[in-house]
Amino acid sequence: MTATSLIRRADLDFLLLDWLGADRLAEVPRFSDLSRETLTALLDLSETVAARHFLPHYKTADVTEPTLDASGVHILPQITAALSAYAEAGLFGQSFACEHGGMQLPLTVAAASFAHFLAANIATAAYPMLTVANARLITTFGSAALIDALARPEIEGRFFGTMCLSEPQAGSSLADIATRAVADGEDGLGPRYRLAGNKMWISGGDQDASENICHLVLAKIPGPDGKVVPGAAGISLFAVPKILVAPGDFAGAPNDVVVAGLNHKMGYRGTANCLLDFGEGQRHRPGGVSGAVGYLVGAPGQGLAIMFMMMNEARLQVGLGAAMLAYRSHRLSVAYAGDRAQGRPRGATPHMRPIPIIAHADVKRMLLAQKAYAEGSLALVLYCFHLADRAEAAGDVEARQLLDLLTPVAKTWSSEWGLAASDIAIQIHGGYGYTRDFDVEQLYRDNRLNPIHEGTTGIQSIDFVGRKLIRDKGEAFALLLSRIDGTLTRATGSAALAEAGQVLKMARGAVADVAQTLVADPAGTGALDNATAVLSAFGHLVAGWLWLDQALAAEAAREHLPAVFVDGKVATARYFAAYELPKIPGWLSPLRAAPHLLSEIRPELF
Repeated sequence: MTATSLIRRADLDFLLLDWLGADRLAEVPRFSDLSRETLTALLDLSETVAARHFLPHYKTADVTEPTLDASGVHILPQITAALSAYAEAGLFGQSFACEHGGMQLPLTVAAASFAHFLAANIATAAYPMLTVANARLITTFGSAALIDALARPEIEGRFFGTMCLSEPQAGSSLADIATRAVADGEDGLGPRYRLAGNKMWISGGDQDASENICHLVLAKIPGPDGKVVPGAAGISLFAVPKILVAPGDFAGAPNDVVVAGLNHKMGYRGTANCLLDFGEGQRHRPGGVSGAVGYLVGAPGQGLAIMFMMMNEARLQVGLGAAMLAYRSHRLSVAYAGDRAQGRPRGATPHMRPIPIIAHADVKRMLLAQKAYAEGSLALVLYCFHLADRAEAAGDVEARQLLDLLTPVAKTWSSEWGLAASDIAIQIHGGYGYTRDFDVEQLYRDNRLNPIHEGTTGIQSIDFVGRKLIRDKGEAFALLLSRIDGTLTRATGSAALAEAGQVLKMARGAVADVAQTLVADPAGTGALDNATAVLSAFGHLVAGWLWLDQALAAEAAREHLPAVFVDGKVATARYFAAYELPKIPGWLSPLRAAPHLLSEIRPELF
């Protein structure tokens, strides 16, 4: 597969320049050095590094998984080489401030760059994804000493980072974590603690590709009575290096962190996924004492609130990864359908040669669905990163509200429907699709993890309904509706898109009515029981809006865009209105017909 089949440059250029106007972020002082030339050079570099160093071992890393021995975890040497190339290109530091050694580029641009690596090899790309999010948290909430000792080496690509949240007995219920952190004085890195506990599902938890690893660990600090505060209020956050660093007291010593085992997943197999034991003192005892040495980040008891910065960035990145797996699945499907000859037109003579399957209506339906899901997901996630740039760098309050509202949507809609696009790819490939000879089999397995990563669909749905809609009293939703209405107004002037605008208007009304009812009477409507259905409907409304908005932008840029590109955007927007938006009433109907049915079902009935 060539670099051009990973991401068509026309798609990225349109989204960044014609639709989002990302180059206009140069008007914000923080991004004053941004130019189209800079953006173009970065995307060229990203395409080259991804194709040369990430893509070639995509299938090899799937069959040669990480191994564990007494010295630690070992990953495929090609992964190490790829990550070294990524670091040498300076790509770890794209979105960091110059004062921290970064390029000070917008998150939107960095995401477009990183999309190439997610498309080429999502398992290898997981290492820089977590490292960048880890370093961003430390540069935001950490002391100057922690930034210098841990974040700067991550921005340089010498250290890698993880997030250590889940535990074997707690899963996603972080209020129930049992890892403890006991005060252990202070040294050159700040307040020091000794941690003891176990963390599960830690991507990049150990590997032999970096000089060091910075674990960001959630743990509870016991009170004077030796007991920890129950619930989320007692959670604090700690930076725990694999190898202790200066100016701490035990610099150069291995920390009391041990890999207890590797998890073997159906996808992302090149990413070392670990069970980590902290503070057991069986192998390493820094300073002669058991307990993993960790340094407090932020204030005690604020760990979960601080960690949400990394979690939300990771959620957008999971959405981006799902989008790119879907995108690659779609491009492979288009190529296969164009080459694979099978069947004949209706009324053809037996002597007529078979035609490419791309000419059959049902294959066109599947390809349109893929295009809608894949390119729609990419647009949604880039839109969210653009909101983040506006919120953080320009102080745009409305952008912050919209970003908070749309983060669970971007993570969930992209991962659920991106997976659907990968599933369709197997169907289009027919019997070949589920063989290992074709990449779509692995792309599906890799993408199947994304509806679970960084909060399952159910968890995201409860967050969306309970916090983003009900607790917010619908304020952010009202902002979104105003933006949708602006697009609908523009659509009335388009002969090709006016009808799609009318369908979107009806969907907007249906979702708005339900949202208003949920805010007014959460209990009566079974809001949390039906949260996943609500998020499904809302996600499709947002995707339909973004497709209509893209199509209008493409029409407006018809003078400099290829006609086939514009027509493709318009056709997909019309497809989404005709085939996808009508799904919304079905998702919403249980809120009126049987709002409490799920709660009323007794477990023994199963």
